[in-house]
Amino acid sequence: MKITRVETWKERLPLSRPYTITARTVSTVDLFFVRILADSGEEGLGSGAPVEGVTGETAEACAQALAEAGPAWLEGRDPGCLGTLTRLLKTHLRETPAARAALDMALYDLVARRLEVPVVDFLGRCHDALPTSITIGIKSTEEALAEADEYLGRGFRCLKVKLGRDPDDDIARLHKLREQVGPAVVIRVDANQGYDLAATQRLAAAAATLKVEFIEQPLPAKAVDAMRHLPPALAAGMAADESLHDEEDALALAQAPLPFGIYNIKLMKCGGITSALGIAGIAEAAQIRLMWGCMDESVISIAAALHAAYACPATQYLDLDGSFDLSRDPASGGFVLREGYLSVCDTPGLGVRLDG
Repeated sequence: MKITRVETWKERLPLSRPYTITARTVSTVDLFFVRILADSGEEGLGSGAPVEGVTGETAEACAQALAEAGPAWLEGRDPGCLGTLTRLLKTHLRETPAARAALDMALYDLVARRLEVPVVDFLGRCHDALPTSITIGIKSTEEALAEADEYLGRGFRCLKVKLGRDPDDDIARLHKLREQVGPAVVIRVDANQGYDLAATQRLAAAAATLKVEFIEQPLPAKAVDAMRHLPPALAAGMAADESLHDEEDALALAQAPLPFGIYNIKLMKCGGITSALGIAGIAEAAQIRLMWGCMDESVISIAAALHAAYACPATQYLDLDGSFDLSRDPASGGFVLREGYLSVCDTPGLGVRLDG
């Protein structure tokens, strides 16, 4: 089997509802799509979601990287040489991880379709279904409570709440939320680098009484040394997001004393399934738990993250709600959502298809 053509394109998609985090308000998203075609008739699909403040690449850089990758490195190659090709992508697309992720997952999709197995079984399945959280952005308490009611009505039982602007307001909002949803609903919080160490400790004390599952990235990404000053029991309940991009970061964060007890792996940050599995291996060796997260993304890349997540023993948490925010998605399939739990489709590859 040889790769005959790599097609790439961009779509700007509106969100079903704008949301606010500490740094910005988001109402649309630029997504890139990849289709790798082979002479055997199979194809592989991928998608990238570059966000300059997260992945470090602009939409223009992502587009250029994708346009060059097909004729320069992939066309004419045997996709069965998966390890060689994914390492080649990492060498040439190191500065554009979302572009690399799109091509990387498309290669896995193509190879697994050829073998007629789901990607998760090609990798080695460890999990079948886990609950995903769904995110409530920064908003008034009344709006947050109304949104929580909506999500619970849709079957979700795990809420992730964006914080990071004012600790007093944040803690008060969490109290109201816990009071409304009761003890059975899981609450996680994400401060998106908005706190200092003192505010983090205040939040952690409140979180313990409110049965908050964990706190994600309270301090700025570079403040890892400050995080190491937290007591070990407190650090165990902290999740690294912006501080963790690739395997090198994962190794650095695995040094004692551990600043985080959880790694949030996002394919767009690390560059795809291959690098994600590298991070996961480091986490497993260091006894660090895994959460799998996302940005606003197509079902293609959400499915890729889910297949990778279920192939990793250290996976405990999912935050794969990014496709739910899109008012339109050019693709469908990939996974099944039932009462807040995600499971992959039992079809070859990533189980995704383009519509229209």
